[in-house]
Amino acid sequence: MSTEVIEQEDIVLEDNQLICVLTGEVKKVKAQESNLQSVIIMLNEEYGFDLDDMERDFKIEYTDPDTGKSKKQKVELVVFEKGKPHEQEHVIRICIVQDDKVKETDKKKGLAATLENAMGAVESCEFGLWANGSSYHFLQKEDDALGYDYEFVDLSDFPGEGETLDDLDRADRSSSRKPANDSLIKVFKRSHDYIYGNEGRKKDAFWQLLNLIFCKLYDEKRRFICAENGESYRRKFWVGVKEQNSEDGRKAVADRIKGLFEELKSDSVFSEVFDGNEAIGLTDKGLAFIAGELAKYSFLDASVDVKGMAYETIVSNTLKQEAGQFFTPRNIVKAMVEMLNPTETDRILDPCCGSGGFLVMALDHVRKQIATDMFPDLDGPLLAEKFNSIEVNERIRQYAERSIFGFDFDPDLKKAARMNMVMAGDGHANIFHVNSLAYPNWEHPEEIEKINASISRSLSEMKDLDNAYGSDAREKFDMVFTNPPFGAKVKVEQEIASQYHLSAYSDAPEVLFIEACYNFLKPGGKMAIVLPDGILGNPNTLPVREWILDKYKILASVDLAVEAFLPQVGVQASLLFLQKKTEVERQLAQDSAEDYDVFMAIAEKLGKDRRGNPIYLRDDDGAEMLFDVETKYLNYKKDGSKEVKARKEKVKLLDDDLPKITEAYFNFLKGDL
Repeated sequence: MSTEVIEQEDIVLEDNQLICVLTGEVKKVKAQESNLQSVIIMLNEEYGFDLDDMERDFKIEYTDPDTGKSKKQKVELVVFEKGKPHEQEHVIRICIVQDDKVKETDKKKGLAATLENAMGAVESCEFGLWANGSSYHFLQKEDDALGYDYEFVDLSDFPGEGETLDDLDRADRSSSRKPANDSLIKVFKRSHDYIYGNEGRKKDAFWQLLNLIFCKLYDEKRRFICAENGESYRRKFWVGVKEQNSEDGRKAVADRIKGLFEELKSDSVFSEVFDGNEAIGLTDKGLAFIAGELAKYSFLDASVDVKGMAYETIVSNTLKQEAGQFFTPRNIVKAMVEMLNPTETDRILDPCCGSGGFLVMALDHVRKQIATDMFPDLDGPLLAEKFNSIEVNERIRQYAERSIFGFDFDPDLKKAARMNMVMAGDGHANIFHVNSLAYPNWEHPEEIEKINASISRSLSEMKDLDNAYGSDAREKFDMVFTNPPFGAKVKVEQEIASQYHLSAYSDAPEVLFIEACYNFLKPGGKMAIVLPDGILGNPNTLPVREWILDKYKILASVDLAVEAFLPQVGVQASLLFLQKKTEVERQLAQDSAEDYDVFMAIAEKLGKDRRGNPIYLRDDDGAEMLFDVETKYLNYKKDGSKEVKARKEKVKLLDDDLPKITEAYFNFLKGDL
């Protein structure tokens, strides 16, 4: 999918308004309306129904069987047979969309009172959807045994444009739907909440969900394995559209997926993520429900942005509650990676990698370069489709395994980061549980040995002869991206702190990490780091700044608005971009005064307010601005062919200075500023 801003529109929107993607009308922002917009985009992009064949707030007419009187029922969304007039006799899908508080059992707004009633009134409509944002119910209308009435059967999904139920049930179906908009985030959250609330597994709901996500990923990767071996691929992670409705069906799903999980744990790629003693502990009913949710989507074909946001939403909510962790916002990570612009020849480290956000973003950055290099004639959705092709995947896997490294002191985060990297491209092997400040001395020598072995392998594979001396990680990295832990609550043991020159001025971890990263970088290597403003401005940290100026060349400094890490934590911080000086550069700087330009910027807006709510671009009068946007996406047909489709929308754009700052930095490098 690709989105292009065409022009700004002169429509004034209030803060509580949005533009309907289907009608272009101004609507009030309410939970029900937001849910409806998600369903419209989902049916358009994922199911292949054209917007021209949809209508919202459609009135269905029927005769009340008790009174014989004519009645009308308004439904939120209907889909008509392709190209047919918007009349009741041509309706093929009915969608009831409620707000999040309405339960499917509600007597007036629930499943039976709304969707079943409407489907029963429309002869031509076999399939329907009832959605409230957190729950989706698909129904099929069938004649009952006597043929006098209808019965409604629960489905795990309904067919898209040109599909049948049999198509959904085919085990050789090569791919699932590519998630649009926020679909994957909703599926992950829905699945996590189900395990947490219905399976009695409050302590390990997150890990149980990850086990199933990885079953799904592994099953999709079998597609490539089968292709390489000349075998026909048959899905194992799938749920028949009616399998959830019987005890035997649910058991068949559970047996299939538990068998797949055991197979996965012995696979060369996935075995390094798992300890080997993990088990899927869900009931057959719970497992069939979650599998049905996850099976709808192709994880490999989803963009790294979509997967990353979905994954980090679950990870951050879980680990934040457990250990007070908080993660660097994605727009900040993206800006830091884009400004340093890593390539396939760069070895990268995050010495406090958390769930792997910087590493995944760097990997995605390089993936796009590789795809563009391999398919120079493609662009837009056709190029994006190649991001997960066999050829690009293999090259990115090799790059990740030799060049992407992550260290973290928290063993749970090591596991979460490894899983995140597998989702992004298999680059999980170089994520280690280690205290980066203690490296290369730590009380787990076996982990240090693994790190050093990986470094040696990387040096050999990259033919990095200039740095082949010594096998440890010091002075081996071209780039470091990191957001080190900082704050009064984080203490560094004196024995570890005393190893650093900077400990003479401060034992704060963020100060010591500046020196630790220096030690990890090659001469000439570059670093992007998040630092609290105190280091850059307080009089008592002047010696730290002098040390930085002596050891590094300052490339850029970006002041962040106070909202950067809110609502998790309120800290004024900056992004500092540094390049490690060579010994010759240091000597020259000491012999004569240094004189070079530094790029400096202030990010006053970061796309969100202090509570984490999005903020959008406004005009001079303070009204939110609208922009005409064309969204291009691929529509996959039943016969395996595909076509590029486009959807025009009027949308608000986030008020975020970071993309403009990134662009300004590149102009600065070219001498255009």
